[in-house]
Amino acid sequence: MRPILIITGLSGSGKSLAARVFEDLGYYCVDNLPVALIPVFADLVARSQDSLSQVALVIDIREGAYLHDFPKIVTDLRERGVPTRILWFEAATDALIRRFSETRRPHPLSVGIPLETAIARERAMMTEVRDLADRVIDTTRYNAHQLRAFLKQEFSHPEDHAALQASVVSFGFKYGVPMEADLVFDIRFLQNPFFVERLKRKTGLDPEVLAFLRELPEYSEFLTKLDDFLGFLLPGYVKEGKSYLTVAIGCTGGKHRSVAAAEAAASLLSTRGWPARVTHRDIDKE
Repeated sequence: MRPILIITGLSGSGKSLAARVFEDLGYYCVDNLPVALIPVFADLVARSQDSLSQVALVIDIREGAYLHDFPKIVTDLRERGVPTRILWFEAATDALIRRFSETRRPHPLSVGIPLETAIARERAMMTEVRDLADRVIDTTRYNAHQLRAFLKQEFSHPEDHAALQASVVSFGFKYGVPMEADLVFDIRFLQNPFFVERLKRKTGLDPEVLAFLRELPEYSEFLTKLDDFLGFLLPGYVKEGKSYLTVAIGCTGGKHRSVAAAEAAASLLSTRGWPARVTHRDIDKE
């Protein structure tokens, strides 16, 4: 059966831009297909030739009451053996408010109520849809150009889609835990290079910081245990059909310990046969 990619999420989170990116990557994209027609569309894709080898659907709050049927439809497709992958796009409320203000577009639910209330209502109405997602993409920190570049980097190799795609994100707890994280590791138990004057202005990518961390027995032990843990988990995720995995590693500010550990984690994953993309979310923040 040919796979179906479903793009969904909050209004203003970047779904339309994502659909255009996937079109550029060769996908046949359908925006706002009624959810009741998804099984019909899946059958059409299965019978088609090469013209529908890659397809993507955009489903969102515009479905209204019919959105309640979406979880059952997706479950039925998966039970029929149709590879159905769901990308959920979201962003922080203040970012969504800013985007609607800049574009002057109305929120689909904002008739007669404040925009912030409409966003909160949409989050609540879409909870079941979000719970089905294979991957959550938080677009808060991206502008349109950055989001387009990120999506092209992440999804430009369709031949990789049959395997689990791993990502590692370093972050600072002072800026919040990444919303897209599947696994979160807190390494604030390690001595902080920030308080070493010669290392304060450097990052976990600098050799001096790496040398400092490697001298800590706890750092090496953490990586050993992390390797064992990931080696135990990932085959199970693959067996259960999980398509995406985001490992988040956090320290206080996201510049030293988490950056070095994220690079090391990506190397461990690669050694085990799961090449991982690395993002250092907060490395440039003061």
